[in-house]
Amino acid sequence: MQSMLIFQSLWAMERRSAKYPELTLEENLEKIAAAGFDGISAHWTDREAVRRIGELLKHHGLQAEGQCFPKTVDDLKPVLEIAAEYNVHHICLQPDVRLRRLEDCLPLLEGWQRLGEEAGIDVFIETHRDRMTTDLFFTLDLLDRLPDLRLLADLSHFLVGREFAWPVSDENHALIHRILDSSWAFHGRVASREQVQIEISFPHHRPWVDLFLGWWEYGFRSWRKRAGGDDVLALTCELGPKPYAITGRDGEDSTDRWEEALLLMQEARALWARTIG
Repeated sequence: MQSMLIFQSLWAMERRSAKYPELTLEENLEKIAAAGFDGISAHWTDREAVRRIGELLKHHGLQAEGQCFPKTVDDLKPVLEIAAEYNVHHICLQPDVRLRRLEDCLPLLEGWQRLGEEAGIDVFIETHRDRMTTDLFFTLDLLDRLPDLRLLADLSHFLVGREFAWPVSDENHALIHRILDSSWAFHGRVASREQVQIEISFPHHRPWVDLFLGWWEYGFRSWRKRAGGDDVLALTCELGPKPYAITGRDGEDSTDRWEEALLLMQEARALWARTIG
């Protein structure tokens, strides 16, 4: 039976506050587990750091999304070696190159796909600004050339990057749906036309929240049609600290990002339940 996991980003647990001290890794993992998350998202590039995280994950019964930022095909190899030693649900790969020609991107994407298949580990390419996938149209062109490319959809980057007019046109919805039809995992963040991360608990931001909920529901339903009968979908709550988070004059967050992560988890699980049956 298909199922869904909700992860919490360790980066999103950073407070970067003059008022509130940072929690330890142990405290963060305990808090995440107690709140009912299924796992975490963390960098999977340093073996010693991953070893420490892996021990805590095992203790709490949590899973992980491993993030990496390769510039070459070979850069992925040590990440996959660590992933084989300390298991992950999937690898979130941000291609840390900014190439202008499709032909220069294809060998990298094909190489990363090949390494993931050989290792038996799911490797998904994240849609993200200042990466190979920074532009929506360029990413769609990549999909035209590599129809089997598996994406991890962080749609906030495309919305703010293209500055879609409101209300979002049918044409732009269709472009996002093409991305979602190739997406195998999700990052949960809500953007507006102007900010990559807005406060989802503010009532006046509800139209943007509803926009993303609609996109995610489409993405969940699309995934269900493509995935195997026992496959597991993952969504990571990724409400990052400043400068992603909007701050006030005092430099502190304008909202409680932890409480909003819990709200996002609740919304995502409700969406998943709607796709059942």
